[in-house]
Amino acid sequence: MAPELLYAVLTLSGGLFSLGLLGLLLRRNLLLAFLAIELLLNAANLNFLAFSRYHNEPTGAVFVLFGICLAAVEAVIGLGLVVRVFRAEKDLGFAKLSNLRW
Repeated sequence: MAPELLYAVLTLSGGLFSLGLLGLLLRRNLLLAFLAIELLLNAANLNFLAFSRYHNEPTGAVFVLFGICLAAVEAVIGLGLVVRVFRAEKDLGFAKLSNLRW
């Protein structure tokens, strides 16, 4: 991989990470917060793949595999929480999370 392509991929990854961080900080909706977290994880995975490809080592792909598994687990648990909050409160705000009782 050429250094110019690496810089382009890292710029794209930085933009995705910034967009995810901005979405996480500004949104008060649980679904949009989980979407922002997915953007953060995908930006990190893109960084791992870019550096792995640049150095011709497969270790970045292994980290990406773990990152994808982490994103899948986060999605399952997060959507379970979203369904629970929506059934109880009919609203998806962060303030409603403190009202959850099992």
